[in-house]
Amino acid sequence: MTDRIDLRSDTVTQPTDAMRAAMAAAPVGDDQYGEDPSTNRLQARCAELLGKEAALWLPTGTMANQVALRTLTRPGDEVVASRESHAAWHEAGGAAANAGVQIHEIGRGGRFSASELRAATKPRNFAIFPTTTLVEIENTHNRAGGIVVPQDEVVAIAAVARELGLAAFLDGARLWNASAASGLAVGELAAPFDLVAVAFSKGLGAPGGSLLAGTKATIAIADRHRRRMGGAMRQNGIFSAAALHALDHHLPRLHEDHAHARLFAERLAAGAAVQLDLATVQTNIVVFHLPEALPIDAPTLSARARDLGVLVNAFGPRTVRAVTHLDVTRAQCERAADVLAALLA
Repeated sequence: MTDRIDLRSDTVTQPTDAMRAAMAAAPVGDDQYGEDPSTNRLQARCAELLGKEAALWLPTGTMANQVALRTLTRPGDEVVASRESHAAWHEAGGAAANAGVQIHEIGRGGRFSASELRAATKPRNFAIFPTTTLVEIENTHNRAGGIVVPQDEVVAIAAVARELGLAAFLDGARLWNASAASGLAVGELAAPFDLVAVAFSKGLGAPGGSLLAGTKATIAIADRHRRRMGGAMRQNGIFSAAALHALDHHLPRLHEDHAHARLFAERLAAGAAVQLDLATVQTNIVVFHLPEALPIDAPTLSARARDLGVLVNAFGPRTVRAVTHLDVTRAQCERAADVLAALLA
């Protein structure tokens, strides 16, 4: 169906004609030798944007998160993260398989406090406990509906982490959205962390690529793990050129995605008896739940909506996610909400 409305994720976008032209014209070289000029330019630019000494391109966000775990932890360690974090729920068990760590999920709604981190950190003088070595924050938080973690909470958590001897990692795959929604520069959002990940294939609409930023020493270690995991590519300046184009042209329009998500959420909430906390609709993600009283579950709703040209993700038995992006218009978001509301009537 050519006129379908795809709200499954902001990763489904197609490169724009201008982005394709930038990719085709990109100067490239062998990045394993550090000779890809487009990648070097992207890394330098993002290191400056994020306020870090150095940066490292990786092919995917999951690999960026996995490399971060390998860089900042040892097998057998424990990582504290928000409940339903991407690292725990959406990386195919990679934290255990690749880094050999266990994730301790705390808090609710994509957030946790500094006091909750303190309580979750294992005492190191009790030999049967794993050693807590890392705290991870996801901003924006995917499964919590794209919420932005308040920066005062982030600063307080990072301060407790330093006090307890923990490293701090920011899964900022959608940090660009957090910046657009909060009005804070990405460098300020990234400042409290030892290592930061960002993605280019989500809100920015590039066809692939993520990046880690931190100190030169930390990035050197991360590069070794990237190579071990097969993530060091060759002429990946084609991808870097897409990311550079997105930074130049797609950042200013993120507020449009946020407005479309709000419109979709309000229209759906007004037309259907769903559980949808509008306070969580802060960026481009809408997560809603189907009450038990409704005679339809999330997979069935998703399948029936697909038949009508609207694609959404069943995030659980009675949980649905919709994500706006640069390939859907305001009118399409209105229509998608109406289709779902009719199916739920």
